[in-house]
Amino acid sequence: MRWLKGLILAIILLGVLLIGILFAVNNQQTLPLNLIWIELPAVSLSVWLLASLTVGVLLGMLAMSGVYLRLRTLLTRAQRHNQQQRKELDRLRVQEMKELS
Repeated sequence: MRWLKGLILAIILLGVLLIGILFAVNNQQTLPLNLIWIELPAVSLSVWLLASLTVGVLLGMLAMSGVYLRLRTLLTRAQRHNQQQRKELDRLRVQEMKELS
């Protein structure tokens, strides 16, 4: 089953790579990017689109890092509370066994 997962992942990665190569080949026209206050040099359209995708992914990851850290903190607190509850349960079990003896 593990090899099947690896095979599917390899096929997907190969497909994404192929689409990326086709995308870069079909978008060779160069154009400058005007950002109102600065004009960036003329580069192929595929470079600008891939750069904007990269910036968007990084900004998305940055935006989600706060949510991730908050959830990670809640998970750590819950695990600590769970461990305290288990200790209390074990203590009560031992106390009950002593009372029954």
